[in-house]
Amino acid sequence: MPNRLIKEPSPYLRQHAHNPVDWYPWGPEAFERAQKENKPIFLSIGYSTCHWCHVMAHESFEHPEVARLMNEAFVSIKVDREERPDIDSVYMSACQVMTGSGGWPLSIIMTPDKRPFFAATYIPRESRFGLIGMLELIPHIRELWATRRGDALSLSSKIAAILHQTSQDTAGEELDETMLELTYEQLAKRFDGQHAGFSNAPKFPAPHNLLFLLRYWKRSSNKAALDMVEKTLEAMRRGGIYDHVGFGFHRYSTDSQWLVPHFEKMIYDQAMLTMAYTEAYQATGKEDYGKTAREIFTYVLRDMTAPEGGFYSAEDADSEGKEGKFYLWTQEEVRQSLGDEELDFVAEVFNIEKDGNFVEQATGRKGSDNILHVRKSLEELASDLNLSQQDLQAHLEMIRQKLFAYREKRLHPMKDDKILTDWNGLMIAALAKGAQAFDEPEYGEAAQRAADFVLENMRKPDGRLWHRYRDGQVGIEANLDDYAFLLWGLIELYEAIFDAKYLRIALDLTRDMLGHFWDGDSGGLYLTPEDGEGLLVRKKEIYDGAIPSGNSVAMLNLFRIGRITTNSDLEEKAAKIGHAFSESVKQLPSAHTQLMVALDFGIGPCYEVVIAGNANAEDTKAMVRALRTRFLPNKVVLLNASEQKSPEIAQLAAFTRNQPSIGGKATAYVCLNYNCKLPTTDINKMLELLNVR
Repeated sequence: MPNRLIKEPSPYLRQHAHNPVDWYPWGPEAFERAQKENKPIFLSIGYSTCHWCHVMAHESFEHPEVARLMNEAFVSIKVDREERPDIDSVYMSACQVMTGSGGWPLSIIMTPDKRPFFAATYIPRESRFGLIGMLELIPHIRELWATRRGDALSLSSKIAAILHQTSQDTAGEELDETMLELTYEQLAKRFDGQHAGFSNAPKFPAPHNLLFLLRYWKRSSNKAALDMVEKTLEAMRRGGIYDHVGFGFHRYSTDSQWLVPHFEKMIYDQAMLTMAYTEAYQATGKEDYGKTAREIFTYVLRDMTAPEGGFYSAEDADSEGKEGKFYLWTQEEVRQSLGDEELDFVAEVFNIEKDGNFVEQATGRKGSDNILHVRKSLEELASDLNLSQQDLQAHLEMIRQKLFAYREKRLHPMKDDKILTDWNGLMIAALAKGAQAFDEPEYGEAAQRAADFVLENMRKPDGRLWHRYRDGQVGIEANLDDYAFLLWGLIELYEAIFDAKYLRIALDLTRDMLGHFWDGDSGGLYLTPEDGEGLLVRKKEIYDGAIPSGNSVAMLNLFRIGRITTNSDLEEKAAKIGHAFSESVKQLPSAHTQLMVALDFGIGPCYEVVIAGNANAEDTKAMVRALRTRFLPNKVVLLNASEQKSPEIAQLAAFTRNQPSIGGKATAYVCLNYNCKLPTTDINKMLELLNVR
């Protein structure tokens, strides 16, 4: 018989609906029962595409004896971290305080009033290699609760006090340009000169590091910063972390060489990485970066887009009970898909070995499976194979399509098809950036469809947002990331298609965000609204981890919207975000690279550009295109469409009323740090005013 989770929209919770564990979703019913029966709570947090969450579920939560012990000792609660990042944030912090590390699955044992006294990540069924197993842990906790409850309560009070203390503000002196220099120096020291990236194993893409370094290179002309970006983008593109057959990036590399990934694919990684590759293309003009960005978009629009327009959350690492099975290739499978005549060529290009190159992490066994990866550049491969680069690319694409068709017959990994406002905001921003950089209307249309879906289906009548949509059901109050990331997407979407409706909605959402999340005493934004559920602590997040923090993204949004609308109060709030966290940021600025992106914008130089002209005229399009093909990150761009009698942009940015086209020609008005230059109808003069060499 299914348990209570069968009624939950979350795919992760439904994965556990047939466990013999008597699971509850997070909610009053579980806590009331824990209070009534005076039992501790076993809180398990994970997500649907988490490989080790699956392992723990199969080992323990599906095991009758483990389930019996859990049902006797605990009230057990399952939480999807993607649905409830607020809960995950609190208890991940507790785990880090108690154990010095964290991850998923996250296993917390806590009092009925939500205070933790035990924390771990993956717990095996039976004890091994120094890890206590569930079969030993549960009786131990049960005995502790029965005979030494005071010890557990004392520890839980201490942990709660530490969490309250660490959630306090760390304001100090204002951040300035020296922080940009220090961030660069720290990243340079961490840079892996052999394999690229900024850590050993495991190695995460961390695209916001690259977005910062591109801006630092733009500011300082320090070529070493650009080199780090390029080497990392190239290494990731060639490595096994990239899906060379179906496109898109896996979540991270388990080794230092970008070879063996955790195979799940997250929509937020696709969004952030396409932004990095797109900006690198603008900065260098190198087609390889543009090609990679477009390939990721191909994957997202093909496999991760709902018919209604929103974007799904993730694809699993496992299929048919095996991690990576969908993505791995034996030499014989390559032969079957291509024939003998192509096998040697493909083996040379993608490093396919007869005995395989993939070692299964869970077992340590090596079979005949291969992870496709490329060790050489296109130029080197073309030279080795005595082909032109153009012919080689055409041949590789023909082979890729055959491999893709063969792979499509396999059982696909599970898709987590819930639609999240925050992650959709990131993908909208990425597609809108791509629409501009590649002059590709399809990307702008996809971004617009997704934005319209979110705004029509995940927004309440009072204008506030929901966090999650699935199967026609919306739910869960939006958190800061939902507002900040969607705002990012709407600002980029406005600059991609110049529909002022999205800018107007962005302003409305900005007012809601500041009204419900802003700390009026110390500055900065809380993760949860002031009228949200009361948790152990009300946190502010500033660390830029796998995805940027809501505060970092909001800081840049406020600077940009402030410039667009000449609203100095919004810019002051942006500056206050940096000030509110300045002490902790100064300790390790390289852990806050998205915040440094915002700081770079705030310090300037920053440009405001208004293009006045007929939106459909070729000269207007050419002027806009000239802006988009260059890497000019610290600017805002508005279109004053002369064919509109009362353009909406004039209501949002009143100064544009006094910036008409001159002589019926497309005209650029360029302002630098609130100082406006004379208008020009000459594209080269516009670029000169923007300091484009």
